[in-house]
Amino acid sequence: MSQPGSETNPLRVAIIGAGPTGFYTADHLFKQKDVVVEVDMFDRLPTPFGLVRLGVAPDHQKIKSVTKAFNRTAGRPKFRFYGYVELGKDIMLEDLRRHYHQIIYTTGAQSDRKMGIPGEDLPGSHPATEFVAWYNGHPDYRDYRFDLSQESVAVVGIGNVAMDVARILSSAPEELAKTDIADYALEALSQSAIKEIYILGRRGPAQAKFTNPEIKELGELADADISVLPEEAKLDSLSKAALEAGQDRAMMKNVEILQEYASREPAGKRRKLTMRFLVSPVELIGNEEDGVTAMRLVRNELYATEAGTLRPRATDQFEEISVGLVFRSVGYRGKPLPGVPFNDSWGVILNQTGRVLNPDTQQPVVGEYTAGWIKRGPSGVIGTNKPDALETVTCMLKDLAKGLTLTPADPAVEAVEKLVQERQPNFFSYADWLKLDEIEVARGKELGRPRLKFTCVEDMLAALGR
Repeated sequence: MSQPGSETNPLRVAIIGAGPTGFYTADHLFKQKDVVVEVDMFDRLPTPFGLVRLGVAPDHQKIKSVTKAFNRTAGRPKFRFYGYVELGKDIMLEDLRRHYHQIIYTTGAQSDRKMGIPGEDLPGSHPATEFVAWYNGHPDYRDYRFDLSQESVAVVGIGNVAMDVARILSSAPEELAKTDIADYALEALSQSAIKEIYILGRRGPAQAKFTNPEIKELGELADADISVLPEEAKLDSLSKAALEAGQDRAMMKNVEILQEYASREPAGKRRKLTMRFLVSPVELIGNEEDGVTAMRLVRNELYATEAGTLRPRATDQFEEISVGLVFRSVGYRGKPLPGVPFNDSWGVILNQTGRVLNPDTQQPVVGEYTAGWIKRGPSGVIGTNKPDALETVTCMLKDLAKGLTLTPADPAVEAVEKLVQERQPNFFSYADWLKLDEIEVARGKELGRPRLKFTCVEDMLAALGR
């Protein structure tokens, strides 16, 4: 048989994970003029798009428009989608090796890092990702409960996810009603008793990880006043020097916005949003019966490392704030996949520039690759995954040219379809997704919303007439 990549012997690629990186990978592969590629994409959820559907804030519809490009990729005749098919449950790694020349894992970073402080596991303390998945209608999280009867909440972290959580908690019901937020979350947040939201950052304003639009939005909410302590908005000498030396315009704009917030007079809105800098939680106070009741903070100061980077360190100054609900957003990590080498300390698949490595030999595992957050860790925005995917695809094509691929015993498209049908008869094709998408948009249009999501697999199946 001819080398994989020809019309008679197409390069068969399995992509595990239907988020942005998976689609960028497929697109890069399809753009190869001299290689005929067939892509099968698998996801454990029925719906594609990963964090674009279930992580991007519901009021950020413009960001979600990237799915138009993903739909074009999925429209290729040599693309197939197998939704609601889970690796390690419905399909095994040995199955993939039997049917594909190359396998690439693009499953993202799905879990939160912990703060590692006393009281972190008390009732009322949650990972931010669980709240985000809940209000976005993730089927695994639709039945979670968050005590929105509390009047004071703390969001730990100053990245874009933390900004999203704080903004959703601070938004008026009429603001949320214009979005594609899950219907049950809209109802619960409309009844919220929250009056004060703290956003806590362990470093200073010049080290904040949020983008200009994210911080700007917090100052434009209909239902919440934003404030920053003037002394915390002021840059220390190290930050000022670093900012001037780096000439980072986005960071400078962040500082400018924060300092404007520090000088604002409150407008008497229903909620108060307070941003704090150079503070770290050291303990959550409460008990199992009442949950979290307060948070103990330590004041930090910045110092320069030998490498010149600015790091926070604790001082001997402490304070307590009264909070009944806590969301941590202090970093994310990937989850191991069955049979795939994993670097547990980093929370990523063990790899080198996308090639999966054997943990014993540190040599590439033939035919296996990774891309996106599960490859490099949670950094950048959605578009950052496009060049990351290209780096991995470049490795895949180099290995193909050298003949370094798997030798599947049965690479036929029909063989995979038969296997999936036997293992998971309720799998979702891309045509199924397009039908669900059409129904969701129509349901939303009736309510003046972008879409009304299905959040339960059983409801999705019923909508398809199954």
